[in-house]
Amino acid sequence: MNRPTTDRPGDQALPVKAHDRPAGADQAQEVPEIGLLSPLTIRGITLRNRIVMSPMCQYSAADGLASDWHLVHLGSRAVGGVALVMVEATAVTPDGRISPGDLGIWGEQHVEPLARIARFIHAQGAVAGIQLAHAGRKASRELPWKGGGCLKTPEVGGWTVVGPSPVPFAEGDPVPEPLDEAGIDRIVVAFEAAAHRALAAGFRLIEIHAAHGYLLHEFLSPLSNRRTDRYGGCLEHRMRLVLRVAERLRQVLPAEVPLFVRISATDWADGGWDIEQSVVLAKHLKELGVDLIDVSSGGLVPTARVPVGKGYQVPLGRRIRDETGIMTGAVGLITEPRHANEIVTGGDADLVFLARELLREPYWALKAQQELGAEASWPTPYGYAVRQRAK
Repeated sequence: MNRPTTDRPGDQALPVKAHDRPAGADQAQEVPEIGLLSPLTIRGITLRNRIVMSPMCQYSAADGLASDWHLVHLGSRAVGGVALVMVEATAVTPDGRISPGDLGIWGEQHVEPLARIARFIHAQGAVAGIQLAHAGRKASRELPWKGGGCLKTPEVGGWTVVGPSPVPFAEGDPVPEPLDEAGIDRIVVAFEAAAHRALAAGFRLIEIHAAHGYLLHEFLSPLSNRRTDRYGGCLEHRMRLVLRVAERLRQVLPAEVPLFVRISATDWADGGWDIEQSVVLAKHLKELGVDLIDVSSGGLVPTARVPVGKGYQVPLGRRIRDETGIMTGAVGLITEPRHANEIVTGGDADLVFLARELLREPYWALKAQQELGAEASWPTPYGYAVRQRAK
């Protein structure tokens, strides 16, 4: 039995920053400012800084199995100094894959290839985390560099897609098969089984993917969820599946293993999921023992009007953090070390998730250390040479 949530490290008060102290406070007692390079302890793990490699699909697996590509892709960012390396959206069932190239964790055969990656990440001083996912109505698609179109029949490598309601993602897409209560129960069981396998593979942190228009997000949004049973209609009912999955995983995870949830804080569409509902969801997730909300947005409908720009999702995470007291992660067009540092020092988020910028620069974290006035923590086989040349 897990300890009560009030005793959990992940539920402790958010960090106090120096500029939050009252005027005239004793400067000798001032709390050092928390920044991008500060460590962070969440339950039983300590992150060496606040930089996270965001989960990014590689569409490079065969039968869901991790390969040498995934080892190098993820391992190089651990070598490059990030604190937390998140494995991409990893399907809890075969039909939960976005594409035939997605990673999977629905069978025991997936454990050891993932364990090899987790071991390497940990050997570099980073923490290995994994995102568990089901693609719902956005499943069964061609690889993106082959157009990303729907694979509509088994003859072309596709499979039946499922969702909360018979509402396709886009015009011309397959109509998803609505999940009945038994099917919903199987989804919950699949997430639980996947969590057990993730632990067996050595992952020290798990994230539930409830964003970007995939299955759990589809249940949250009234644009994709037209049900009239206890899983649809009012907000309480639409949140039910996400909360069931989070509660089940928190029950089976050891107390020292953090649990994150990625959400889309808004659909950027009229009548859809929005920030007000996200705040309510975050409050419930915190009560269940979730440690951090990874705040993204969009992905539910192809007609979304997204105001893309530098750090455009940061205010969404700030609002959730301020109104719920739960830790948050900021993600989305964060590319510059000083901007990332300001997000943390300003109290906008507790962690900064980097995606495409880490594809462009695997050693972003080491360069951020240098730009922010710290000594770069190069791995030993590189560091001696780099420092020698600098002299």
